[in-house]
Amino acid sequence: MEVRYHGHSCVELKGEKGSIIIDPFINGNSHAKVKVEEIKVDYIYITHGHGDHIGDAVQIAKLNDATIIAPFELATFMSWQGVKVHPLHIGGSYLFDIGRIKATQAFHGSGFVDEDSKSITYLGMPSGVVIELDGKRIYHSGDTGLFSDMKLLAREQIDIAFLPIGDNFTMGPEDALLAAEWIRTKLVVPIHFNTFPVIQQNPEQFVQKAKENGIQSRILSFNEWITL
Repeated sequence: MEVRYHGHSCVELKGEKGSIIIDPFINGNSHAKVKVEEIKVDYIYITHGHGDHIGDAVQIAKLNDATIIAPFELATFMSWQGVKVHPLHIGGSYLFDIGRIKATQAFHGSGFVDEDSKSITYLGMPSGVVIELDGKRIYHSGDTGLFSDMKLLAREQIDIAFLPIGDNFTMGPEDALLAAEWIRTKLVVPIHFNTFPVIQQNPEQFVQKAKENGIQSRILSFNEWITL
């Protein structure tokens, strides 16, 4: 399995049976080193309805004839944009041709903000996701804050956990370390940091503290394919 990190919460996974991108925020993301037209995927998972997570999902879906997977209300909203969707909801899973995908709990908001009309469209519950790909289980937590039921994810036998460390809108580094401990993941990768001034963090310091706590961690360089 190959992984590429585009900054913020955008993670791209490529397996033997296909590929998926999570929260495809490319345009407007200063860390992204690719153009939307260069993204080639079969599926898109959107954890929740904020603009920096929906991102460029519609354009990517149309360019690739890809299916957007998201919680039900968000999937319905995306279908109105003229793309293929598959709705999931919290605790539900489905076996796709690339592997099983399961929506998990997340605690924060989920709504699309229209600055022009000064309106917010509520888009249902936010989510995290567990993706089975090439015999590995990948957990992407979305923008969640820490919650004690994350301990239940240990039953999923997570190989790689992508956890936010930016604080302010999500977990900060200390809570992310506790989450990694509860999940018992084999590897934790920090995400959702340094995109905006309010979420500035030191990922090297996070990785060091994780290792001091017996948790394997690494930073992924932007736009670099690595094999995990």
